[in-house]
Amino acid sequence: MTVVPIRELGDPVLREPAKPVTDFDGELHTLVRDLRETLGDRQGAGLAAPQLGVGLRVFVWSPKLIEGDLDHLVNPVVDFPDEETQDGMEGCLSIPGVYLDTRRRMNVVAKGYTMKGDPVQVVGDGFLARCIQHETDHLDGVLFIDRLTPVQQERWLATLREAAWFDENALAKVKRSPHG
Repeated sequence: MTVVPIRELGDPVLREPAKPVTDFDGELHTLVRDLRETLGDRQGAGLAAPQLGVGLRVFVWSPKLIEGDLDHLVNPVVDFPDEETQDGMEGCLSIPGVYLDTRRRMNVVAKGYTMKGDPVQVVGDGFLARCIQHETDHLDGVLFIDRLTPVQQERWLATLREAAWFDENALAKVKRSPHG
């Protein structure tokens, strides 16, 4: 079992857009396995490759979120079939202990590939849709805190300063919300 340390807020890899996967090989299979095992160990909902320090467009989600064997996407492209939104608590393994109300789209259609290179489509709503959007954001160098309104960001910063792991230097790497 390979559980890999998760990169946390302030690590530059979390802010870099990930590169598309071009080789569907043993290294990719190992990456997906490491993502699965690390996610299982940390009991999260999803985990993206940049959170393990790997700048590739791959993420996994908890098998509890969807029926069937598919639990990962490679090179995902997300589309929204409608304008419906949802508000809900969201957290991130790269920002431990912080959970904030975050607005997301209610429904998604994600197209991508399996680790074997087979094309696949995932249609999700509710929590699965939230997870897919959150993990796709990671692949684009975006954290869920970037999606907060300015008022929410100020509340979050107050909460963050109270966290045991807080590093004041990490604040310089927080993107300010374009909302509001």
